[in-house]
Amino acid sequence: MPSETSPTARALRALEILQTRPGTTAEELGERLGVTERAARRYVEILREADIPVTSTRGPHGGYRLGRGTRLPPVMFTQIEALGLVMAVLDSHPEADDLVDTALGKVIRALPEDVGRQAATLREHASAAPDRYAARPDTAVTSELVAAVAARRRVRVTYRGESGSEWDAEVDPWAVVVRYGRWYLLCHSHRADAVRTYRVDRVLAVEHTDQPFEPPAGLDPVAALEEHLGTGWQFATRVVFEAPLADVAPWIGAQMGRLEAVGEDRCVLTGTTRNPAMYAQEWLASVPFAFRVEEGPELRVAVATLAARLAEAAEEPDGPGT
Repeated sequence: MPSETSPTARALRALEILQTRPGTTAEELGERLGVTERAARRYVEILREADIPVTSTRGPHGGYRLGRGTRLPPVMFTQIEALGLVMAVLDSHPEADDLVDTALGKVIRALPEDVGRQAATLREHASAAPDRYAARPDTAVTSELVAAVAARRRVRVTYRGESGSEWDAEVDPWAVVVRYGRWYLLCHSHRADAVRTYRVDRVLAVEHTDQPFEPPAGLDPVAALEEHLGTGWQFATRVVFEAPLADVAPWIGAQMGRLEAVGEDRCVLTGTTRNPAMYAQEWLASVPFAFRVEEGPELRVAVATLAARLAEAAEEPDGPGT
């Protein structure tokens, strides 16, 4: 997607203005484009050089108009292409400006109603929280999952786990959610007979079935996802903070586990994690309160490793010239 300040983007914007407001003067065009009147005239010339007939008329009722009979061909997208555009915008502009947001709305409205509703939900709940471990999922796979969510039909997925092993599972796909820079499938796994959150970038294949399902009544996909991001992983965690729960809570994401008060001046965070190093470096290190890892040997090692690296970085030089 070109920048809105590029000559091409502004020329296309000028074309849109002339389509909807025939008789626009160079001064008015410049104001709407946020450029000088002279620059606005240049964008009109760019349109003419592209063989788009733009006529001009002098006088109080003059201005620029598209030539009679000018018709621009419609731009057609397949469902996968349209959803791919939505994904690209959410990846690069999770908090889009007005121009991008308007364009994204047009693409979503062009999708089939059920799929468009799911894409609108993705857009609503997309998070701008950065995540250096984020990975972009395959557009075709994502499209298949979104379609299954919309149709409320069970699917068989081939999934690659953390260790690299692959397995197949039948799941009821409740929602596809963008959170913390990642794409997740929130579902009920019949293989595990439990709620699961699968990374969409690790879904290798999707096979549709004719088996219908009903998602839980009143399901809040984001709340359910965050609750399960903090549970069900390989490594247990238990961290005690030497501060009141009200002070610590704003720094704790639901994906870190459950935070509970222990008296007035302490609180405890319990959960699980798939990546102790990330948990220590990305999450715990950002909390500005003293804490102690009470459970989870893997997390304790990760915190110790981080502490040693930071301590080494703060050491005085050994001698002159170093």
